[in-house]
Amino acid sequence: MIEISDIRASLAQGAGEQSCLAMGLRAAIGIFGCLPHFFAHIELHRRSIDARKKNDVHVILSVRVAFAEGIDEAEMLDRVAPRDRRRVRVVEAPAGNAPLAIAPPRPRPVVVGAGCAGLFCALELAEAGVEPLLIERGDDASRRSAAIDRFIATAELDPECNIQFGLGGAGTFSDGKLTTGTKNPAHRKILETLVAAGAPRCILWDAKPHIGSDILPTVVDNIVERIRELGGEVRFRTKLIDIERERPRSGAIRAITVQTTASGMQNTERIECSTLVLACGHSARDVFALLRDRGFSLARKTFAMGVRIEHLQADIDRAQYGPSAGHPSLGAAPYKLVAHLPSGRSLFSFCMCPGGEVVAAASEPGGVVTNGASRFARAGDNANAALLVNVTPEDLPGTDPLAGIELQRGCERRAFEAGGGAYRAPAQLVGDFLSGRPSKGPGRISPTYPLGVSWCELDSLLPAHIIGTLRAGIPQLARKLHGFDRDDAVMTGVETRSSSPVTVVRDRHCQAVDAPGLFPCGEGAGYAGGIMSAATDGIRCAEAALRRIISPSR
Repeated sequence: MIEISDIRASLAQGAGEQSCLAMGLRAAIGIFGCLPHFFAHIELHRRSIDARKKNDVHVILSVRVAFAEGIDEAEMLDRVAPRDRRRVRVVEAPAGNAPLAIAPPRPRPVVVGAGCAGLFCALELAEAGVEPLLIERGDDASRRSAAIDRFIATAELDPECNIQFGLGGAGTFSDGKLTTGTKNPAHRKILETLVAAGAPRCILWDAKPHIGSDILPTVVDNIVERIRELGGEVRFRTKLIDIERERPRSGAIRAITVQTTASGMQNTERIECSTLVLACGHSARDVFALLRDRGFSLARKTFAMGVRIEHLQADIDRAQYGPSAGHPSLGAAPYKLVAHLPSGRSLFSFCMCPGGEVVAAASEPGGVVTNGASRFARAGDNANAALLVNVTPEDLPGTDPLAGIELQRGCERRAFEAGGGAYRAPAQLVGDFLSGRPSKGPGRISPTYPLGVSWCELDSLLPAHIIGTLRAGIPQLARKLHGFDRDDAVMTGVETRSSSPVTVVRDRHCQAVDAPGLFPCGEGAGYAGGIMSAATDGIRCAEAALRRIISPSR
């Protein structure tokens, strides 16, 4: 196939798939000097917005074409004018992987956690024919949604089924952003799998794809059904409570103990298991404590904490798109910002949700946690994003590998107290925060945190270096995005679960360094940071597990 890039289109021309394809075909005809019938196939590969000049916002496209039978590709490439050669390149069609057709091993492999990493790991294993068991401490999508709605209505938290735990993991109720800073051949497969499961087709070409928290529950439900069709088993409300190893010999995984809750009754079961993929997510603090207490190798890692900030989406649109703001081809504008300070610290935005809302992401009683989400249409009044500052291992006291978790937990409990209980969140206006005074109420921007906010000062909720970096960094971010430091922008706390503060140490074969057969996986284990990287790591760990199943000595 041939890829043609840097195709400029107006906002009207680049509005939908068919109009983008028409622009791509026109460009291909011009570049190759041929007629439309020379092409057997054309597909939209990428669509992005160029808003560097506010008075000239436009769309940039790339397409891929295949020539019709009998058309010599090399001859056509020779026709390309020198000025266009940088825009044209030959790309290999993605090679399909033949099924491994492995006989189902006994005991079967077990995957713990049905977030992005666990789902794609279990799907890969199921496609190979090894009939995995996937366990998830939370519930399926519909029951999970009901538990979250009940929490918002009553402030009664279910610690096992919430924004963090349940089918799809934390990403299910956080917009479903699929952007990634890395390139991997698995990315296309992941996107195509999501589309086959019900995600919108535009994620295949949008430069900043997202699915939306209103569509994701259906998508993950369909992936589970596919795993079951392939012979896998999926159990919800099933929690890992212990891991057995071969002692004192190899330390290899021998069995796990799980606790299943059904109809208010709890049942404990021992499951023999020599291949265990641990994709428990960054909020499974009890699992990390279990690993520490059982002698598995853990290490501290850098993570980040901060607050959620909300602006009016219309203000962000004008700042990003100028006079073109509001054009239907653009949608709600995103942003990604960073400020590097003389102190050596940095303040950065994360998980920006255009037209979204702040969600209540607690998973432990007596703690307040924020996150952000938006639906596919991104039609809400507010824009929100996390404003974060890194916490390094050197910032933590003592030697406990779980010290970062204790720091998170302490901030969450202080936020609960500052909010006045009932999972209300503490909030402060940016103008008051920068001036060092408590807030008394909102301005133009209504906070969207669903259990309500209590106006206060945020200084005592987070470590001093985070508060100081927020105070110094917000004005710098406003130099990059006009109006970011508006007095009435709302800061809601605390954002503590953006990444895992611990790594379950593994080797180059994705196995735990001291436990053959254990594959630490995904964001919770310290090897991913978002849906795409987590899904990619899930596939990577599945491939490593399959190699070990085929050759147990590995």
